[in-house]
Amino acid sequence: MKCPAILSTESERLIALSNHGLDDEKLIPSLEPAVQIAARMFNMPVAAVNMIGSDHVFFAASVGVGTVDMSRDVSFCAHAINEVNGMVIPDATLDDRFHDNPLVTGVANLRFYAGVPLRTPEGLALGALCVIDNKPHLDFSADDHLRLQELAKMVSDRLELRRIEVAANRTRPNFEEYAGSSNTPVVWFDETRRITAWNAAAAQSHGYTLKEGLGKPVEMLIPERHHLQFQASVAHAIATASLDQLSIPSEVRGLRKDGTEFLLGFSLFGWKEAGQMKFEAVLKDITAQRLEEMELRHQANIDPLTGLANRASFYRSVEDTLIAAKPASVLMIDLDGFKDINDTLGHIVGDTILKEVSVRIAKLVEHIGVAARIGGDEFAILLPFMTDTALVKEVAESVIQHIALPIVMGGQEVRIAASCGAALAPLQAHEALELVSNADLALFKAKSLGRGRVFLFVTALRMEADARRLYALELHRAVDEGEFLLFYQPQVNLLTGEITGAEALIRWNHPQRGILTPASFLPALEGGTLAATVGAWVLDEACAQAAYWRRNGAANLRMGVNLFGAQFRVGDLVSEVMETLDRHGLPPEALELEITENIALNHDDVVLRSLHHLREHGVGIAFDDFGTGYASLSLLKTYPLTRIKIDQSFVHGMLEHEQDASVIRATLDMAHSFHLEAIAEGIETEAQRKHLMQKKCSEGQGYLFGKPMSAIKFSAILGIKQYARAVA
Repeated sequence: MKCPAILSTESERLIALSNHGLDDEKLIPSLEPAVQIAARMFNMPVAAVNMIGSDHVFFAASVGVGTVDMSRDVSFCAHAINEVNGMVIPDATLDDRFHDNPLVTGVANLRFYAGVPLRTPEGLALGALCVIDNKPHLDFSADDHLRLQELAKMVSDRLELRRIEVAANRTRPNFEEYAGSSNTPVVWFDETRRITAWNAAAAQSHGYTLKEGLGKPVEMLIPERHHLQFQASVAHAIATASLDQLSIPSEVRGLRKDGTEFLLGFSLFGWKEAGQMKFEAVLKDITAQRLEEMELRHQANIDPLTGLANRASFYRSVEDTLIAAKPASVLMIDLDGFKDINDTLGHIVGDTILKEVSVRIAKLVEHIGVAARIGGDEFAILLPFMTDTALVKEVAESVIQHIALPIVMGGQEVRIAASCGAALAPLQAHEALELVSNADLALFKAKSLGRGRVFLFVTALRMEADARRLYALELHRAVDEGEFLLFYQPQVNLLTGEITGAEALIRWNHPQRGILTPASFLPALEGGTLAATVGAWVLDEACAQAAYWRRNGAANLRMGVNLFGAQFRVGDLVSEVMETLDRHGLPPEALELEITENIALNHDDVVLRSLHHLREHGVGIAFDDFGTGYASLSLLKTYPLTRIKIDQSFVHGMLEHEQDASVIRATLDMAHSFHLEAIAEGIETEAQRKHLMQKKCSEGQGYLFGKPMSAIKFSAILGIKQYARAVA
């Protein structure tokens, strides 16, 4: 853990802390609105104004803070005050300064931090305004950082007001020494309510010169309708020699010399001098500040790109609706293949599409609901009082149809499809989080059915989700207990029928449910922390089996192994592959690693670099499910591929549908043009095999040649005796 540095101005900084009256370490009510705004603006559970003492820290205002270690050595804010513009830590566990910090490793579980110093006019940092979360935020943008800095300026202004208040209560120096050059408007007046002194800031904000105010009634600075109340307050203070019993507003209307009114931040103080009450009013023009706060609140609730409600605002709307016991429906909408469009056509085109989709959705629900963009290419709609399933489905389908209409850009048409999931309350949920979650599950189901689909939530979806979570827990046991095994599907020469390779396919030998196929557990595996570990085991097990078969008669057999995306992010994949091949005595050309388009696009630079190194070593690279995504053509140009695997969906339909046949012809033509091998998946009939042979597809796999099978059965068709621990 790295402790925060102590700057050379530390002694001056601590004196400034005391001058602001912060040495009593009490909460400051005037700062509470700032932390509330910060928490809402950035959708964070914790926001605080944290003051930095000599050896510890303390909160002047906070929201969402529990019991935490307040020593300076562990404080993130103690680091932030040493940075000019503050500090943003997207994930503390990945930062060398903080990964072993007790606030990160302990019960506080701090993962994300963003803090901006709160400085005096002389530049001394008293503390920091910060927002915190117990989960990482890689999406905290430069604009977010700027907004936090603007909010910190507001807090610093309020701290300066406090300094003036504290100074006034401690001692009463000469006015010029005390406030003459201050940027904060200060007015002194006596028991007759005549101005005895004021500074240039006060005079200018009200449209006067310094000389014009001296000796004049202080009431000239406020509208006439407030004079009687003000005079009564002053009279009460004179009678009691104290302001303690007065209810003093924090904001009042100010009056300029030209008769215009404006909003003033107002503070009133009093003291006894020579037997007479003296008064001080701090009158700061906060019109611009209030407009800024309104803008900040607007930004906190509105998506800046589309003008729709944002995620936080939408959730509050759903919550408010259900708390009021109103029936409602929620639609979750996701654009199909939008990432591919963004990657291939560019972000400018992508943003234009998002704006147009937003306009269409907003227009459709203008009078019946609330539309929101809740992130990326995902939208949501709240439909209060709409619980008729037929009507909800009709609205959802209308949204999908309108999104699908062509978008004209630069004289060209672009089309986008969308999927939609819907859930109803109170029929299917009673709380906002549950309702939105149910709609999300319905959306997940809609996308699994294909593009442009609508699906209404059913209870079975929640059961499936619970099963996925259960699988995620059980996967740890499966790894520890060695419950995974590999099946192998033969790959054959379509002309001779000779087995040329095997694709290793993972199975789970579940103690209660028997042999499970990947469809039932891969989503949980890929979304968890075990994918890289299981991927390494698959690679080692498959290479061990391939080495055994090659040594015992199948000398030229090629082993295909599917990679997880996590294997590119954890460790050194190239070294791991080469060490595995060396350990089992396999030549590089005996291994073919299969990647999907999603892996390539999600981790583009990392994947590309690793695959180039592997190809340079002689390892084969196959592109799986070719033809099912937008970016396939660009991947042929940039990735070091050796083989294209034609997706089975095209093979199944090629004899009945010309479109599928055309895709296969085009794919084979591209493979030949790029000097790549091709293999067709999902071959089930002799007619399909012959058709592919005629189109010069050299290899295939599918049920016609053999289903995925155990190593023992695969050994049998190779004519090799398989021993129980041959692959150990």
